[in-house]
Amino acid sequence: MNFFEEVYEAVKAIPEGKVATYGQIARLLGSPRSSRAVGYALHVNPQPVVIPCHRVVNRFGELAPAFAFGGREVQAELLAKEGVECDENFTVDLAKYQWDEK
Repeated sequence: MNFFEEVYEAVKAIPEGKVATYGQIARLLGSPRSSRAVGYALHVNPQPVVIPCHRVVNRFGELAPAFAFGGREVQAELLAKEGVECDENFTVDLAKYQWDEK
């Protein structure tokens, strides 16, 4: 399995109603310095419905300004449908919504 496939499998494990950070996914895969590569993998996500890339945010809980499938407004809508609230700055409260993968 290549790195992108590993990213996609890890992201599929994020439960509905939770988010993870790019760095969190990178650490899960044993590549803690690869958060940008995680972001790129998600930007070219071949199956946006199957691989829930909308559940991944940056280390501050901010949504992606160039969310690959319609901008951060669309990402916020997808998260809201799952019960994840964003503030007016398109930021998620990580203390409340971050996935504890353990």
